[in-house]
Amino acid sequence: MNNRLQQLSKNGLFFFLIATLFLWVKSYFAFKFSFSLNIENNFQEIILAIAPLGSILFFLGLSFLFSKKKRMKAFLTLYFIMSFVLYANVVYYRFFNDFITIPVLMQYKNFGQLGGSAGELMLTTDLLFWLDIAILITWAVVKRTELNLSLKKRTIGLVFASAIMALGVNLGMAESERPQLLTRTFDRAMFVKLMGVYNFHLYDSVMTANTQKHRVFAESSELSEVRNYLNSKKAEPGEYFGEAEGKNVVLVSMESLQNFVINKKVNGKEVTPFLNDLINDKNSLYFNNFYHNTGQGKTSDSEFIIDNSLYGLPRGAVFTTNAGNELNATPNILKEEGYTSAVFHGNHDSFWNRDVMYETLGYDRFFSKKDYNVTDDISVNYGLKDIPFFEQSIPMVQGLEEPYYTRFITLTHHYPFTLNKEEDKMIDQTNTGDGTVDRYFQTARYMDESLKKFFESMKDADEYKDTVFVFYGDHYGISENHNRAMKEIMGTEIRPYEHTQLQRVPLIIHSPGLEGKKMETIGSQIDLKPTILNLLGVKTENDIQFGTDLLAPDRESDAILRDGSMITEDYLYDGESGICYDHDSGEEVEGTHCDDLKEDAQTELNLSDKVVYGDLLRFKDEE
Repeated sequence: MNNRLQQLSKNGLFFFLIATLFLWVKSYFAFKFSFSLNIENNFQEIILAIAPLGSILFFLGLSFLFSKKKRMKAFLTLYFIMSFVLYANVVYYRFFNDFITIPVLMQYKNFGQLGGSAGELMLTTDLLFWLDIAILITWAVVKRTELNLSLKKRTIGLVFASAIMALGVNLGMAESERPQLLTRTFDRAMFVKLMGVYNFHLYDSVMTANTQKHRVFAESSELSEVRNYLNSKKAEPGEYFGEAEGKNVVLVSMESLQNFVINKKVNGKEVTPFLNDLINDKNSLYFNNFYHNTGQGKTSDSEFIIDNSLYGLPRGAVFTTNAGNELNATPNILKEEGYTSAVFHGNHDSFWNRDVMYETLGYDRFFSKKDYNVTDDISVNYGLKDIPFFEQSIPMVQGLEEPYYTRFITLTHHYPFTLNKEEDKMIDQTNTGDGTVDRYFQTARYMDESLKKFFESMKDADEYKDTVFVFYGDHYGISENHNRAMKEIMGTEIRPYEHTQLQRVPLIIHSPGLEGKKMETIGSQIDLKPTILNLLGVKTENDIQFGTDLLAPDRESDAILRDGSMITEDYLYDGESGICYDHDSGEEVEGTHCDDLKEDAQTELNLSDKVVYGDLLRFKDEE
């Protein structure tokens, strides 16, 4: 028996497997107890356990590529590096509640915030992170274990095959739990929970390299090309220029709200009674042909588009891929006009990389989940429910120096559109048999009620009279996967024409003293930045912005969507199907009527992508 144990202790494969088990178990317990990953179900628990294995096998297996003499040193070095990466994230997470990324490493000031607290972040129990390394080194030295023993090429091949298989199973399970995980990457915690911290760093490295590639090869002449294009579509501001000069600005992002719910009744009750009344107020401008431009970045895309008048990207989200870009966002512009800027959101500050991106955009303050009293009783889905969110936000608003530019991001009307209390259900569900569609109207009604209470609270807090309110839908809530149920709701077949029309979202601009009216012009989120700035009387003649003031009398009445669709007063071109429709009748149109629309849409999207991918605004001073 003792001879058998001695043989095993010198066996390289046995050593490798035990070391792999050590690192696997250590990684799992770190994921489980050192990070707040919010495991929601048993399936996620299984994924969490599987996630580290593939990358551990792969990276430790790289030691087999070294010569037999150097193999053990290489193995222990790789093992130490992986342990250090894990531990570094644990310590960083204790302070920042986030994971280390390459852009963060480049922004050394983030680590400067640790200061003298670094020692306090390291606990006595952290010695357990290094115990396995001490055991392995002792084992290797005392027993003179070598990784070349019993390791044939077939065995080494089996190690890498097992690594690839484990990675494949992990990715498949992760994608089933969170589709488009690799393209959207909206939450680093979600990525680590489903793919592990080692795969997260690998992915982060690839994405950073890809971003830098575009940036490295970009030239200042490309910015001149963009500016020449934008000069050809400028519109002169009209009678509304300066109407809200010096006023506060309150943007309210209405989660997943599509325009078809406006003035709609379900079971005899209005879905959005407050918004319906606000639209008819004499001081409200309502745009009923207003579209969202978002892609995979969803809410974060809408924020980026509205603050910069640049389109989001065809893949991924600018908030996570290009947070280090130089931009000229509305908060930065208004800062020169004496404005304070802030964002209010009842979710984690790292969600969609907001904690990093808001600094890039120039926001002075970000009130996130840690600034609110969030309990299970007043939370649902992604965080704090809208009514308590607005209630708790009022004192924070009152603490801001005026004039201010602020954004409130609602959460409750988010897929899967659920409410956890009967008193929150102010309208009955529809009865299509599609749970997503049927619940949609209940959460929309709840959000509408929260907006009403917020409006009243702003009046009571004396924050109303000198403020411009901008209520906008951030993106669609019901996808084309629910066309059967939507046919029942809308009373018509959902073709590409109807699907594109369903991308309209509400836009209401309200301010005391503003001359209200219903606006028929066709526009989109890309147009909000110049619209707001012109209302405030702020000129941005040399700014790079793809939108035009929605209130300008000579603007082109059109909208370009991220999928290449384009809508004008005459035609609607659907970018996904390639079908051209008459805008008014919805009938398909034969011939070349939409050829120019298709080309115009692609030209504008490509130029905007050049600006973002190449970080072209850093060349402004060279022009």
